[in-house]
Amino acid sequence: MSKHKVALIVHSCDRYKLLYQGFNFFFSKYWVSNAAVKCYFATEEIPVNFKNFENIKSGKGQWSNRLSTLLDQIEEDYIIYFQEDMWLSKAVDQSALSRLIELAIQNKWKQVKLNSSSVFSTIKGETFLNGLNISKLDNEKSGFLMSHQVTLWNKEFLKKQLLPNEHPWRNERKGTKRLKKLNPEIYHIDLFSENGNQANNENDDSATSSAYSTISLNATLNDKAPYFIEALKKEGPLQEYAAQLQHNYNFQITHDGKPKPLKKDFFKRIKNWIKGK
Repeated sequence: MSKHKVALIVHSCDRYKLLYQGFNFFFSKYWVSNAAVKCYFATEEIPVNFKNFENIKSGKGQWSNRLSTLLDQIEEDYIIYFQEDMWLSKAVDQSALSRLIELAIQNKWKQVKLNSSSVFSTIKGETFLNGLNISKLDNEKSGFLMSHQVTLWNKEFLKKQLLPNEHPWRNERKGTKRLKKLNPEIYHIDLFSENGNQANNENDDSATSSAYSTISLNATLNDKAPYFIEALKKEGPLQEYAAQLQHNYNFQITHDGKPKPLKKDFFKRIKNWIKGK
């Protein structure tokens, strides 16, 4: 049995190998060691060797199949989900996180969204962690009940949301419809400001959040990336890596130099979003 209570998994694909080093640098800078959390860096086939992570591999395959395979390799009953393009920019409140983990396990919560986002509508709760309110999602008013942003999941509940052969866009879209129908209790805390979004909940004035940015869009670096590239340029051993990122950003080269991936459900997703489905 694992001595850790939660597994933090960085779910990546080998096409995004270029981002691994940057993710690890900023994660190591802003994530203080937490005894309750064991960190895994999950690749398809490429091996990685990062000090703070155990490397696990999914093999090739569709997105939902790969994540389900990874969950089977993890002993812990709860998962904090990250992706390799979510780069931290502010220290994480580990005391609030540790208490949140305890509450989630005690109360058998299935899902706690940790990121501030305009797609969420929340209902104020009674519990505060270092000034951050633990709220409940209004499932009817909220979008993306199934999302791949930073979230604390009950592992078995997450696994049930992974239907075979779903690519990520379909999993978020179809998975949200499934969760709307199921209508589970989903909790929310503004532990991370995502891409500069304002807090969702009625927090104390003294409360502070960590922050991260998603620095990739459709396999290319987006306008959030330059902030991190400039920080990497100041690190002697990482200047060459920063120069490569800068080149790819300037010329909008994909992370592996290949054509951009096809979002199979893209137009259908936009159509449904406009209709409010």
